[in-house]
Amino acid sequence: MVNETKRILEDVKNGVLSVDDALLRLKVEPFTDIEFAKVDNHRKIRQGVPEVIYGAGKTCEQISGIIDVMKENGQDKILITRIEPDKAKDLSKNYPITYYADARIGFYGTFPKADGIGKIVVATAGTSDIPVAEEAAITAESLGNEVTRIYDVGVAGIHRLLAYKEELMNASVVIAIAGMEGALASVVGGLCDCPVIAVPTSVGYGASFGGLSALLSMLNSCASGVSVVNIDNGFGAGYLASMINHR
Repeated sequence: MVNETKRILEDVKNGVLSVDDALLRLKVEPFTDIEFAKVDNHRKIRQGVPEVIYGAGKTCEQISGIIDVMKENGQDKILITRIEPDKAKDLSKNYPITYYADARIGFYGTFPKADGIGKIVVATAGTSDIPVAEEAAITAESLGNEVTRIYDVGVAGIHRLLAYKEELMNASVVIAIAGMEGALASVVGGLCDCPVIAVPTSVGYGASFGGLSALLSMLNSCASGVSVVNIDNGFGAGYLASMINHR
């Protein structure tokens, strides 16, 4: 891929290829096929963020193969989500991977400096929501964002949330994470003038239906400016918050 990129740049230099055509060629550069995976080498050019490895269901050998291709193509920061502790331990024998147990995230390389337009606030209704919150927070930090964590501030004791009004009102994005009835998202949406990303979690008693109750509550929020990602999808929330914070 490096040689092909160099050739394209030389064609631009020599006047054989226009800048716009070169950009298009770079954006549609072929992926690398390693049989069990087709690694997208140019996702960062197309989307601003390189490909992320979803670790669940993959063997250490498969993850290693994908990491090697990414490294060969110049990727020096690699996010691995939903990876079990034993796999992360095995991978760390060959790669400088930092493992975040609560988030179930492994990160190859070092976090970039925060360069977003403001801060992302990650708030949870309860302590039991922290694993999903950490997935969102670590994802956002790995993408170059400053993150403030506000945990266990659910509506069962709303004075706890109101104690953080300043942090909430100064945020560029708030990620509101809650199980049970999912009311936190509506309350935060009513306090803030920034986008609110609601994350329903599978935390709750029987009638919460594994997070479905919170999901429906958040989708039906009366507060404007609240968007919703899937149940327990901390990664999706952190990624979306980073996109908003870099606009």
